[in-house]
This record gives sequence, C-alpha cells and structure tokens, in this order.
Amino acid sequence: MTQPQPHVKPTNIELSSTEIGGLWSIYMQESMTVCFLTYFIHHLQDGDILPMAQKALHISQQRLDRIRSIFSKENFPIPDGFTDKDVNLSAPPLFHDAFALSFIYMANRMGMINYAFTSSNNVRLDVLDFFNECLHTSTELFGQAVKLQLEKGLYDRPPKMNYPNQVEYVRKTTFLDGIMGDKRPLNAIELSEIFFNIERNYFAVLVMLGFAQVMQDKELQRHILRGKKISEKQVELFNKLLMDEELLGTVTVGMEVTESTTSPFSDKLIMAMINILNAVDIVLISHAMALSMRADLIAHYSKIIGEVMLYAKDTFDIVVDRGWLEQPPLSTDRQQLLR
Repeated sequence: MTQPQPHVKPTNIELSSTEIGGLWSIYMQESMTVCFLTYFIHHLQDGDILPMAQKALHISQQRLDRIRSIFSKENFPIPDGFTDKDVNLSAPPLFHDAFALSFIYMANRMGMINYAFTSSNNVRLDVLDFFNECLHTSTELFGQAVKLQLEKGLYDRPPKMNYPNQVEYVRKTTFLDGIMGDKRPLNAIELSEIFFNIERNYFAVLVMLGFAQVMQDKELQRHILRGKKISEKQVELFNKLLMDEELLGTVTVGMEVTESTTSPFSDKLIMAMINILNAVDIVLISHAMALSMRADLIAHYSKIIGEVMLYAKDTFDIVVDRGWLEQPPLSTDRQQLLR
C-alpha cells in the first residue's frame, strides 16, 4: 500500500504571488470588517444578535493575527489596513440592530465565495490550511445568520417554483430568445441569480443611505447617492422581471437606518466599503450573466455591468486622489532596473 507523503514544511517555500495577493486582500477586508463589527457591538441591544457579532469579531481578529504571523515570518511588510482610528464609537447608532445581522449574513456569504476561490489558487500548505479554515468558519457563521434571520422573520426566502415532472432537454433554439416575442419562463438558475442580485442591492441601498446621511463632504455624498441610485435601479429591474413572471417581487423587511447624522466611520473606511461593494457587484453580475440562458437577461446584465464599472472607476479615482488606497504588493519593475 502506498504510504502518504510527508507534508513539505512551509518554511522552505516562499510565498507565491497568488498567496501574497490572497493574504493581502483578506487582511484589508478583515481589518475593515473588524471596524464595522466593533461599532455594531458597541451599540447592539439585541441579546440574540450580540453573541453572534462577538463571535464574528473574534474570528476576524484571529484571521488578522494569522496573516500577521505568516507575513512576519516571511519578513513581509504588514499592511496598514484599517484600525480603531477609522471608527468613532462615541457616534450614535447609524443602523438598527437588525442591520448588524444583515451585515454578518452578507459578509459571510461573500466570504464563502471569496475563500473558495482564493483557496484554489494556493499550494503552500500552511496558507491553504488557513484559507480552508476561513471557508469553514464563514460557512458556519452564514448558516447561523440565516437561522437567526428566519427566527426573527427577517429573511426573505428565494422564489418558489413547482417541481418538474420529468427530465427534459432543450429542443428549440428559441430557448435563448427573450428580446422580442414570447419568452419562456425563467429557469431555476436564472431565478436564483435574480433573487440574490436583489438581496445584495437592497443591502447596498441601506449601506449607502446610511453613509450619505452622515457624510459631510458634499462631493463624496453626491458620489454615494449616485451609487445608491444604481443599486435601486437594479432592485427595480429585477423585481419587475419577477413580477412579469407572475412571481412576487422581493421587498425590504424594514428600514434599518437610524436618524443619526454623525459619522461613526472615517471617510476612508466608507469609500473602501463602497470599493468592495463595487467589486462584488461586478463579479456576481458577470457570474449571473454567464449562467443566464435568455437573451433579454444577458442584455440587462451587460447594461448593468457597464454602469457599475464606470461607477467603480470613478470611486477608484476619488480614493487615489485622496491618498486613501493602499497599494497591493507589486512585482519587480525589471524595465526600471534595466534603465
């Protein structure tokens, strides 16, 4: 019987570009998450949500500690990321308690996607083990957040559909049609993507409403409101698609933004969050477009992604002009060395 091969000691292998990129990106995201969770915990009154937020904060802090340890052993500079200087705990609550649960749900839903992708790009065993652990804890937290949302009546389930009677194969090229004439019903994959696009953009609308409400810089406020409008347009479009199929549209459970006009977050942290929302939107709209099998859906997604990419470019320009964008590690500029 073949004996299992001993693990190669990670200290003998330098970090590759994919491992550096993955660890650096996760450090930035987790340091941002720590800021938001610290603020939520400071104000949370709900005895069910508070323990979950505390657990989520502990996990994020552990992840940051692991990345610092890996980077320190490699003599690799530890990113600045975001710190307690980016949070004002004395500011009144900006969001009601239910939003903290929405944040944990959405952060871990995105985390499952991100960690699964990042894990597949790593081969150094200690880094691979770390990302697999992150995937496991994000999946666990996601499940707990869904359970608590259901218990509190805060989770809007995806649309239901009747089970098919038998396996069928596509027999008409008109399966792809949808721009003109009769449209076939949406399939299960398309319904799923539409639902989660609505859900994600409702979350973005609430986030940007809160940010715009406390933003004193008028240029940034206008930019945030522009992003809010883009998300609102997506919600309206996708709800209309559901209504056209005689399916009930997805509606918000309730307003989760308070009346506070005092910002609990630095402008740098707010714009970084918008950067993340833009990146997630582009990735998941592209994913939805790739899975769609109706021409009208593909056309809708193509238009949306163009608008989001333009907004993302303008967001990027703002954070660079203000000196807020920490640069990812660069490869050696060989052309510069040869000059």
